[in-house]
Amino acid sequence: MRLVIVGGGSAGWMAAAALGRIIGDRWTIDLVESDAIGTVGVGEATIPQIHLFNGVVGLDEAEFVRRTKASFKLGIEFVGWGAPDQRYIHAFGEVGRALGLLPFHQYWLQARARGARHGLADYSQTAMASAANRFMREDELPGTPMGPMAYAYHFDAGLYAAFLREKAEGFGVRRHEGRITQVHRDGKSGNLTELELEDGRRIAGDLFVDCSGFVSLLLGRTMGVEYVDWSHWLPCNRALAVPCENVEPLAPYTRATARQAGWQWRIPLQHRIGNGHVYCSDFISDDEAAAVLLANLDGRPLADPRPLRFTTGHRKEFWRGNVVALGLSSGFLEPLESTSIHLVQSGIKHLVDLLPKDGIDPADVATFNRQLTFEFEKIRDFLILHYWANGRDEPFWQRCREMPIPDTLREKVETFRAHGRIFRFNEELFTEVGWLQVMVGQGILPRSYHPLADTPGDANVDRYLSSIRELVAAKVARMPDHRAYLNRLCGSLTEAAA
Repeated sequence: MRLVIVGGGSAGWMAAAALGRIIGDRWTIDLVESDAIGTVGVGEATIPQIHLFNGVVGLDEAEFVRRTKASFKLGIEFVGWGAPDQRYIHAFGEVGRALGLLPFHQYWLQARARGARHGLADYSQTAMASAANRFMREDELPGTPMGPMAYAYHFDAGLYAAFLREKAEGFGVRRHEGRITQVHRDGKSGNLTELELEDGRRIAGDLFVDCSGFVSLLLGRTMGVEYVDWSHWLPCNRALAVPCENVEPLAPYTRATARQAGWQWRIPLQHRIGNGHVYCSDFISDDEAAAVLLANLDGRPLADPRPLRFTTGHRKEFWRGNVVALGLSSGFLEPLESTSIHLVQSGIKHLVDLLPKDGIDPADVATFNRQLTFEFEKIRDFLILHYWANGRDEPFWQRCREMPIPDTLREKVETFRAHGRIFRFNEELFTEVGWLQVMVGQGILPRSYHPLADTPGDANVDRYLSSIRELVAAKVARMPDHRAYLNRLCGSLTEAAA
């Protein structure tokens, strides 16, 4: 069969590299992109699931870090969300260690009810390493009882796409330079048959993957799949992005700082810091938003702020006919929890699971759409939580706090408020620990805790909690400085950034 990918960037080359590796010996794979069409490039921060993708493609970690000027990421620090003067971290991996039938946080709640004041971060190796600007991979810390330390990366999305292009072409993917001027369809089925480029070349396919960005050339424009608008829940609709000079220390975490009508991201790479201001144009002008962004940089800006407009939501279908959309052509969820690249990765995974053999089956298409819709909706709820559970006074934040929220989110919050219970459904992306950190971080606290948390006795609970804090502190103390670790992994960062 013939597979045609429209658009490069991170989404297109991720699809090309993964599918080239998996089916390149049986399918022909063509990718069409134009150097004249820029890519959005939003989403330089990732979550730990990227290890799975890089493993499938066969990327060596040290080479990947060098080639993409990456740094390590242990979580996201949220500043000013619960209240203007508060901060917390959504750290990757586990918080504490389960004991018996209960998750760790139930014992933490039990102790808290008795007056204990240690925060969740004190029990998280990734949170404590973030605070100390330290990092080391688990395989280099033998004999530690706290288990693996989850981590992801910050990287240059353009360099990542270029790296993946090399891999994809090595797997036999053929790149075609040029603009698409016409999309040809079968008159009976409505399926796409071939793409016509401005120089007259035609590229035929059996299955088309739309990675054309917000334009959604194939799924949106050609197939006519409408867009599901979530701006009543996630009202930010614009962003400005600008890189700036690096500063020390090189933080192993992303920062999201609440501003008067949105929030600002900070993504530290080896050679620069990526910054952006996501905001709602109903409450702040573009010029004001740019001024806020530029006034809150750590170093000298390296370019003018680049504007981006969007509507949060997704296409009603992610697969129609013989067109599958990945990345921005399928939908947009702002990068608050660094999910953009993961959604591309997840779409590729589901496509591989449902890859057609003897033609496209409607049952497979329906399954794909159901799975991707579920993932978008669960991530949506998690993002809404950040906005809704705020403690700020500005009009934008008041509106967010007062807005009706989805029943699925309300149920999760109310279940937690009662006795601290959190349930994860159908392999939704964010774990119980992720929900825990954000809810507690933004002031949502249970009225009580699970009755079994009293079973060990107060003294034993206190010893258990103390032992975890000591183990975490001891492990973090063995880790080197984040930049020092990168220097050792990559060699001279001066050379890597040249």
